[in-house]
Amino acid sequence: MEMFLNKDYLLNNETSKKLYHEYMADLPVYDYHCHINPKEIYENKPYNNITEVWLGGDHYKWRQMRSNGVPEAYITGDKSPYEKFEKWCDTMPYALGNPLYHWSHLELKKYFHTDLILSPKNAEVIWKTTEKHFADTQMAPQDIIKSSYVKLICTTDDPIDRLEYHEKINANPVEGVDVLPAFRPDKSFLIHKDTFVSWFTELKKVTGMEIKTFAEYKKAIESRIDFFHSMGCRLSDHALDPICYVDATEASLEATFTKAISAVEISSLEANAFICAMLVFYAEQYRKRNWVMQLHIGTIRNVNQELFKKLGSDTGFDAVGDWQFANDLVAVLNAMNSNSGLPKIMLYNLNPKDNFSLGTIMGCFQGDDCAGKIQFGSAWWFNDHIEGMERQIKDLANLGLLGRFVGMTTDSRSFLSYTRHDYFRRIVAKVIGEMVEGGLIPQDWDLLKMTVQNIAYYNAVRYFNMGDVQNQLNV
Repeated sequence: MEMFLNKDYLLNNETSKKLYHEYMADLPVYDYHCHINPKEIYENKPYNNITEVWLGGDHYKWRQMRSNGVPEAYITGDKSPYEKFEKWCDTMPYALGNPLYHWSHLELKKYFHTDLILSPKNAEVIWKTTEKHFADTQMAPQDIIKSSYVKLICTTDDPIDRLEYHEKINANPVEGVDVLPAFRPDKSFLIHKDTFVSWFTELKKVTGMEIKTFAEYKKAIESRIDFFHSMGCRLSDHALDPICYVDATEASLEATFTKAISAVEISSLEANAFICAMLVFYAEQYRKRNWVMQLHIGTIRNVNQELFKKLGSDTGFDAVGDWQFANDLVAVLNAMNSNSGLPKIMLYNLNPKDNFSLGTIMGCFQGDDCAGKIQFGSAWWFNDHIEGMERQIKDLANLGLLGRFVGMTTDSRSFLSYTRHDYFRRIVAKVIGEMVEGGLIPQDWDLLKMTVQNIAYYNAVRYFNMGDVQNQLNV
């Protein structure tokens, strides 16, 4: 028991222990990309039980419960909170080595102050322990955020979102925390999807514009970017599943747009040309406003069509893609660069086989008087486990500047996920500690302190340049 999740968890030598405990453990959290609902932050309703805060909406856990043969009624159905929690405890003994096993116990330890191991025999006592915690201690979103020493949260928001809860949070701020929107415009260029016409109708309503041409469409989108900017937004997020570069004339794009708003079927060639044109347009807008453009590449979404129809998206039916995207990504980046120059860009890949492609592609577009302008994003989604994070860190060190890395983000829907930053920091300390003790880098404590603190926190603060964090801390 003492070896599991003790204070030196993952820290396998003296250098890594010093790097983590003395330089990283107490730094704030800068969560620049997540899927938390701002409404929940504003309303700040206390949670009633661990199932509500832990299993509600967490499709990572849902996938593993399904893998353990748990009926859907105990996952997304109408079984009681305790019955659902019990099924998660039933699943845990079979999840050894899975990051969910580590995260779940880290969360239990940090937020509920228990070292008990999740298992069927401990389900009842853990439930009662957490029940007492909920009864004795108010546990609402803002309490969790503050106790986790979070300084910034960026939610993920559609361009047609009126950001009403961000406005309410601005009027009643969370003390010491910036809560800002991030721009997720995927629906604006997925014109071949059935959802586009209804989304377009809402765009016209929220902008008050009568949009008939492609030029007017881009003006309407730009007005939404300006609105998001006025609300403190400084980064966007795009899912490219996959990216296929197609060049097109303005006339052909106009014709495609006209077909799309008329609900006429769009060919894959037309759709890809439109997506690429919109990416170039967005890059120009972001560069103009000094935004960061996040590109997430490599997902096959909604694989199980029957359950997707029943439960919808983001319910645990996505997988790692095997796209050959390097040439297309390079073509898109060159089109952006030729048009108006590149904004700051973060490249994330879901398939680790693509690490070396991204790690070398980003090196071709650096410069422009901005250190680390093009970033290799942290190990993402199916990669945010120990081996995935270590691989990403080592590959970045081999191909780029590890010391300019902007570090970890939760990419989560759960308010308890801030322990993932601790998990990441321990892995950074482990990897760099091994390099030091292996004689690969010098045991220069000033250099090592600067490096690990920058990766854990300060690089992200400087890179994104959002909110009031600069005024609160000397960075």
